Amino acid sequence: MTDIDQLLMQRVAQADEKAVLELYDRFGALVYKSCLTTLRVRAEAEDAAQDVFVQIWRTADKYDPQRAKLVTWVMLITRRCLIDRLRRKKVRPTMAGLTPEMANEVRDESSQEPVPSDLSPDMRRRLADLPEQQRVVIERVYMQGYSLREVSEQTGLPLGTVKSALSRGLQRLRDRYGIDRAIG
Repeated sequence: MTDIDQLLMQRVAQADEKAVLELYDRFGALVYKSCLTTLRVRAEAEDAAQDVFVQIWRTADKYDPQRAKLVTWVMLITRRCLIDRLRRKKVRPTMAGLTPEMANEVRDESSQEPVPSDLSPDMRRRLADLPEQQRVVIERVYMQGYSLREVSEQTGLPLGTVKSALSRGLQRLRDRYGIDRAIG
């Protein structure tokens, strides 16, 4: 099967229309189902599936059957495309249009960002027991959806420090409370 997959992807990389159709016939339903499950809106899932196949076509020459089965590679690209789409969809407040005084107020208040109310009182207490740096990093990454790089930029901490604070905070929650999966 690996040789067939490799030949198919070589043909896709050469823009062979029949190969692209064959690839779509093999994986279209699987990719679409994954997109629909994640996005839950039919039109968005269709757009996402199309984006996935465009990405597969653009990177077809990178497929290596020694590293992964074709289905695994296709689903990895699907997952990456969905993550990118979800990140782009996420709406975050901006400082655009605010007077300097208003922006400073928002910045001052955001340094004391509340823990989301959908957390159990027990989890809120556990997070409050963490050192401030660890608590802030965990809240921003897990509850507000920021990337580690974004947290680094927001807090002014080096990226390595943010990664360490996240790791130490999660380990502390696991050690203190026996939480296998510290957040969630």
